[in-house]
Amino acid sequence: MTAPGTNHDYLNASTCGKTNETTKGWCPEIFDNALCWPSTPAGTQANQSCPRFEGFNTNKLAYKDCLDNGSWYVNQDNITWSDYTGCIDFESLEFYNFINFLYIIGYSVSLAALGVSLIIFFSFRYEWYCRGLRCTRIKIHVQLFLSFIFNNITWVIWYRKVVAQVATPLQNPFWCQILHVSKEYFMVANYMWMFCEALHLHLALVVVFVREERTTKWFYGIGWGLPFFIVVVHSLIRVYYNKDTDLCWLHENAFGSWFISVPIAITLTFSIIFLVNILRVILTIMHPNSPNPAPVGIRRAVRAALILTPLFGLQFVLIPVRPDTGHPMYYVYVYTSVIIIPYQGLCCAILFCFANHDVHQAIKRSFQRNLTRQSTRWSNYQTGDSAAAVFMLNGSGSNNGNVVPLLSIRRKSIQNSVKV
Repeated sequence: MTAPGTNHDYLNASTCGKTNETTKGWCPEIFDNALCWPSTPAGTQANQSCPRFEGFNTNKLAYKDCLDNGSWYVNQDNITWSDYTGCIDFESLEFYNFINFLYIIGYSVSLAALGVSLIIFFSFRYEWYCRGLRCTRIKIHVQLFLSFIFNNITWVIWYRKVVAQVATPLQNPFWCQILHVSKEYFMVANYMWMFCEALHLHLALVVVFVREERTTKWFYGIGWGLPFFIVVVHSLIRVYYNKDTDLCWLHENAFGSWFISVPIAITLTFSIIFLVNILRVILTIMHPNSPNPAPVGIRRAVRAALILTPLFGLQFVLIPVRPDTGHPMYYVYVYTSVIIIPYQGLCCAILFCFANHDVHQAIKRSFQRNLTRQSTRWSNYQTGDSAAAVFMLNGSGSNNGNVVPLLSIRRKSIQNSVKV
């Protein structure tokens, strides 16, 4: 019988149950998609600490029965069964389900705002101060919004189909692993496009003499190409080195996480350096009151990027200070994360689109032009009716007993009205 509370490393499932050595009269070592159960004497019950799942209490025990014939207990569905019923902390499970629901709401709100922003960008693409979205800055905004949209969609699916379903991580299906890798890719792409925002502003305001055709290609390479390389390297490390691909890749060795967090931290650091230098240039060399001020659009974009870049990095600041589950500040930490992380897309949509002066001007011009068209149509309609009315006042509606054609009526009526 296993010593109470023994918790075998269930993350190293690739080696569990692979040994050929089996003691006669003992149940063999087995991995049940959650824990690695060691070889156990027949007629006894093995137990160990519950796995680290959301809603599970790791201080409680899970059990597995080894039958008298040296085989593990099989339930009525002919499935080798482990008893995790005592692991469930229903109060904690309810709390985590509520937190997951809040994350889904936050990502959905951001998705809606980003979708509306893209509609605005493309609806007024010919109203734009850079016609046809040829302006590099607007192109970067659009790509940043797209990275947010794909990132939010994958996170919503993740919370609904993986985190909220305890059985899914245990089964560890292939689609779940692909979803995790996709989620990582769009998350890294999100940070890379934020870096492109800062880099473009730096090139446009500080370097100045740069061909935008060339820089645009580099931006696409950094925004979509570099994340692919980072995620592939990270995935290969997890698959072939750490071998922690179980449970839909929910839990990761600390060594592997560096291959994702370090590149993101580097881009955030450079973004802040670029923005501080841009701010220095605006305040000293290109001050609004100077003879050579910075363009209004650039200044507004800098303000938006200065707000967004620290916002993007806040979750990395919070990760090292995450308190333990039982700590009084744990709930403060969780709710703070719920507010900061899923609503980043909403903040981006507000700063780069809804609060964008150029967007306001484009909508205003379009609205005024539509009003002008409507008033012109109404004026033409009234002019046609007045011409017919003049004819009725100045003559009969017939010519030698024949009805005059409409065009002739209006022409004749106008002539008659002139004679009067």
